Amino acid sequence: MTARVIPIARQAPAGAVPRIPRDAAPADGTLADTRGRRLHDLRISVTDRCNFRCTYCMPKSVFDKDYTFLPHGELLSFEEITRVARIFARHGVEKLRLTGGEPLLRKNVEDLVAMLAGLSTRGGAPMDLTLTTNGSLLPRKARALKAAGLKRVTVSLDSLDDAVFRAMNDVDFPVARVLEGIDAAAAAGLAPVKINMVVKKGVNDGDVVAMARRFKGSGHIVRFIEFMDVGSSNGWRMDDVVPSAEIVRRIDAALPLVEAEPNYSGEVAERWRYADGSGEIGVISSVTQAFCATCTRARLSTEGKLFTCLFAQSGHDLRALLRAGHDDDEIAAAVGLVWSERADRYSEIRTAATARSRKIEMSYIGG
Repeated sequence: MTARVIPIARQAPAGAVPRIPRDAAPADGTLADTRGRRLHDLRISVTDRCNFRCTYCMPKSVFDKDYTFLPHGELLSFEEITRVARIFARHGVEKLRLTGGEPLLRKNVEDLVAMLAGLSTRGGAPMDLTLTTNGSLLPRKARALKAAGLKRVTVSLDSLDDAVFRAMNDVDFPVARVLEGIDAAAAAGLAPVKINMVVKKGVNDGDVVAMARRFKGSGHIVRFIEFMDVGSSNGWRMDDVVPSAEIVRRIDAALPLVEAEPNYSGEVAERWRYADGSGEIGVISSVTQAFCATCTRARLSTEGKLFTCLFAQSGHDLRALLRAGHDDDEIAAAVGLVWSERADRYSEIRTAATARSRKIEMSYIGG
């Protein structure tokens, strides 16, 4: 019998425990890495489980019925997540995004939302708190999430063609039910709803204009994402990438566009407004137009590892510090050291060889 190949999420070492530097200066919100990039966003994965098996993220060939997910005891508790987020706020983080897996599968996740909604930025403003979801559970969760303090949601929807979408999510889930989730989010006030479409050549790129047309004038914002080599199991090839410039060209030919300024420095989506004033779209070009130079995101995995890049091979074990009894000042100092030594620029140096390198799976670290 041949040995079953376990993805890197399970093969990764326990994760180096960050060093706590002596005599570290108190966190003052000015933390920067080796390239001068500030720490602004923290993406928090609350579960490694998902009810979809999207071919570019959790393909069934790897994440099958025998796949072993993390046991509950290894996950950060809601109290631990909130504590980490509070520490990151001391370093200047102003935006928190809950991810997965599918975050709405985490039991009572609205309780976590309420805890995080009580946090403030260094300047005293409420934390910008958002969540990314496949939309399947939004019809029954949207109102509770809004009541708990969630600001907005981003919904993944890769095609309006039902057959294409069912094939991509690989669990035969219909488009109509995701659209119900989007409507539920909007009705609950989780707006503007952002809709993410991962575009893969020959699979769903023929649906780009239809997607733009469907949500034009709705108040929702569609963002078209280049197919990326995240993780080691999605079979990425450069030939499967549809450049964002081509996506913009196609939409502009049917629905004229005008380039718009970014909302803030480091925003990953390039914004385009409809010329008639009926809304906007975004394109995320990690492959063809790397934005490493302005990346301000850190990622916290389900069981408490800190990752400084979406394409990382290993993380830094904050859970070990939390559960060893270190105080907030000590953990803040450790986080500061990790970020100050950060030099990641994967998308700038991507090659066919690096694309084949073993990397943490997106379902484990969050997109």
